Amino acid sequence: MKEILRVEHLTKIYGKEENKVYAVNDMSFTINRGEFVAIVGSSGSGKSTLLHLIGGVDKPTSGKVYIEGKDIYTLNEENLAIFRRRQVGLIYQFYNLIPILNVIENIMLPCELDGKKVEKSKVDEIINTLGLNDRINNLPNELSGGQQQRVAIGRALINNPAIILADEPTGNLDTKSSTEIVELLKLSNKKYNQTIIMITHNLEIAKIADRVIHIEDGKIIAEV
Repeated sequence: MKEILRVEHLTKIYGKEENKVYAVNDMSFTINRGEFVAIVGSSGSGKSTLLHLIGGVDKPTSGKVYIEGKDIYTLNEENLAIFRRRQVGLIYQFYNLIPILNVIENIMLPCELDGKKVEKSKVDEIINTLGLNDRINNLPNELSGGQQQRVAIGRALINNPAIILADEPTGNLDTKSSTEIVELLKLSNKKYNQTIIMITHNLEIAKIADRVIHIEDGKIIAEV
């Protein structure tokens, strides 16, 4: 399998001297194309910080992140923003949908920002896979939490990114919706060979992944 992500000696320090906190402490690992990896840890373990560093949302104190062989932190701010938009799909706990845009407009937003045309057949397939056919004209406030998260998944998938990063994607959902969302992520992983890295504190949800990385105090303590 081909490597898609390499993290080398990644470190993120907050504070100075005696107030130093190592949110991420000298982490190194690789992920192959098409893998579904769960990163688990308790609150404050550094898992969300790690995800933001991988996605180029935050910058490390030291270390490197390579996505498809590109050292993302050698890019200037403008090029990093473009790279992030094209190569990284982000799914947040609280959906982060645009309230004045309907379902189809929210899903298509990354393409609109990029001036990119997407074949209608692909859009239709994603909407069908997400089970949103009868909701495409609804605004976010007219949808359930589970439906809003489905829209967020569609928005992450539409640009065919190198990696999807899901930050506690079920954290704001009930048990039934949580199960559906994780199964949907697994389906997109298998159907589109989409590489997915999911942050969660829920070990049951993590079990659906191909590989589970356990972190604590900013360090990897186990991989299964």
